[in-house]
Amino acid sequence: MKKYNKLVRDKIPDIMGALGKTFNTRTLGDREYVESLRQKLQEESAEYLKTDNDQDALMELADMLEVIHALAYTHHATFEELEYIRQHKKRERGAFLNRTYLMDVEDEKNA
Repeated sequence: MKKYNKLVRDKIPDIMGALGKTFNTRTLGDREYVESLRQKLQEESAEYLKTDNDQDALMELADMLEVIHALAYTHHATFEELEYIRQHKKRERGAFLNRTYLMDVEDEKNA
C-alpha cells in the first residue's frame, strides 16, 4: 500500500472509492489541521515554482488559493475578511504591479 500521509481535498476519498480503491483516512485535530495546511501551502508553492506554462501555473495558484481559504478559516476569518485586509494593504502600501525592485536604502546614521 502506497503511503501518502498528507491533507487532501474533501472529495478525494469519494473519487478513490468510486475507482474501487481501498484506503484509510482520519480526521485531523485543530493543531494537526493547521500544520497540514501550512505544509500543503509549501507543497503547492513548490509545485507552482516548477511550472513552465500559464495553464499549469494557474492550476497551482488555484490550489494555493484553496489552501489560503482554509487557512483564513482557521484564523477565524472569512475569505471576504481576508480580501478586505488585502485591499486595505493595497490602498495603503500598493500592490506589486509596478515591478519595483528595491536595491538599497541609505542608512540615516551614515547620511
